[in-house]
Amino acid sequence: MEAKSGGGRGEGAADGILDRLLDAVAALRRYPYPERAPAWRARLAMNGPELARFAALGDPGCDPMLRPAPARDAAPSLPERAPILSFADAVRGGRIDARAHAAAALARAREAADLNAFTTLNDDAPAEAADRRDGALAGVLVAVKDLMAVRGLPLTGGTGRRDPDVPERDATAVARLRAAGAVVIGAANLHELAYGVTSRNPHFGAVRNPCDPRRSAGGSSGGSAAAVAAGIVPVAVGTDTAGSIRIPAACCGVVGIKPSYDLVPRDGVLPLAWSLDHVGPIAGNVADAAAALAVMAGGPGRSPLRSAEAGRIRLVRPRNFFFEILEPSLRLALETALARLEEAGISLIERPIEGVEDAAAIQFQTICAEAVEAHWPRLLDAPEALGEDVRVRLEIGQFLLAKDYVRAQRLRRALAAAMAAALEGVDALVTPTLIVGAPPVGADEVEVDGQRLPVHTAMTRCTAPFNLTGLPALTLPCGRDRDGLPVGLQLVGRPGGDCALIEVALAVEAALGQSGKG
Repeated sequence: MEAKSGGGRGEGAADGILDRLLDAVAALRRYPYPERAPAWRARLAMNGPELARFAALGDPGCDPMLRPAPARDAAPSLPERAPILSFADAVRGGRIDARAHAAAALARAREAADLNAFTTLNDDAPAEAADRRDGALAGVLVAVKDLMAVRGLPLTGGTGRRDPDVPERDATAVARLRAAGAVVIGAANLHELAYGVTSRNPHFGAVRNPCDPRRSAGGSSGGSAAAVAAGIVPVAVGTDTAGSIRIPAACCGVVGIKPSYDLVPRDGVLPLAWSLDHVGPIAGNVADAAAALAVMAGGPGRSPLRSAEAGRIRLVRPRNFFFEILEPSLRLALETALARLEEAGISLIERPIEGVEDAAAIQFQTICAEAVEAHWPRLLDAPEALGEDVRVRLEIGQFLLAKDYVRAQRLRRALAAAMAAALEGVDALVTPTLIVGAPPVGADEVEVDGQRLPVHTAMTRCTAPFNLTGLPALTLPCGRDRDGLPVGLQLVGRPGGDCALIEVALAVEAALGQSGKG
């Protein structure tokens, strides 16, 4: 469906037809808010480029990929060295008072309240820390995105619901962290229902970037990234449907890992789009993120993860799409980082990825359909509890066709095959994480190399393709742009190749001089 706007007679007639069509579909769905048709039309017009591109795509004729193949049997092991593992060792040995450490972190969180990084703080964290003196993550403090169940803390999903659930059981990923001795310090703020990239939450406040509070922390896991970047916690948990771990991690200058699809179970996590949602960690360095991932995925494995040997690493720099539109100073930082990798002995080769330019159009058809199904009862029962941007994004899902959803899933399978071909015989892809630095708080558009783009289009350009295909992907900091904002480098591994990707990332981090930061 393509929305049109304009003042000409023909365009006005088309607008009238579209409005009647929207009214008719809403009536068929028994959605009782026909007065919202202008908002639906405006949002569809914003997504006109994705709709037009999708309409022009052919059908690859293959079976649909309803979800990427799960990778639950590929749980990483603990890294050879990680600051949080050393911290836990000190807690187990009595050299660190975990109760006092947790109390100090709560104080830091309250001092940094202007960041709006949390929706709820766990006042029981110091007492819980005193009881957790065993396990691989003994006493390690964790922030958990307010999209997943944490026993005893309100689960709001970032909405304005007046009576949020208070879960009696943890989400599986949270339960595994706690079983390993970790302590949840609070529920992290987010873009409402994880459906956006700015974490501009109308109910809990916009999450601000610790690197520059005038800038967005990114989203949707903005509070998780901000809590790590501000030094409140060493590790946070986020979710990633189109880049929602990697985007805020890149904005805030930390590490974020989107593991292979379903490597970390989604039990106890509010869904946005089932076939795109991933759960993963954000941390100050690759080793800490890898340690948290190992625990959340059900590890650790038998042998420790070690940095790959730089001279044996081969990375593919995609010839098309990813490097085409970049803010100039961000491009300079990326090219400088890639040159340093080559100096360290890492080989860079160029290959195309056929069809990756269509990823945004495929993603739009997929996420809109799955999200409206996930939250249709919420739209019917309490739409006033939602912010306008999320409400309208959910509402427009009802106007997309089932046949287009199925065709999008066929195109996903073709894209996954193209990515597998690009990864043949190499260790990983290397791309920008973002094409522009963290946008100002409240911005709806950004300028990138002379082009004005919607924030969601710009921020998900390089990340969303890997949600469609379920490949493991991570971001790590590689420099700064002209405004002093962090620049992220994205590495993408083979299906289920999370361990190998992390070993490459450890080597890349070391070559860039970023290791050990957090």
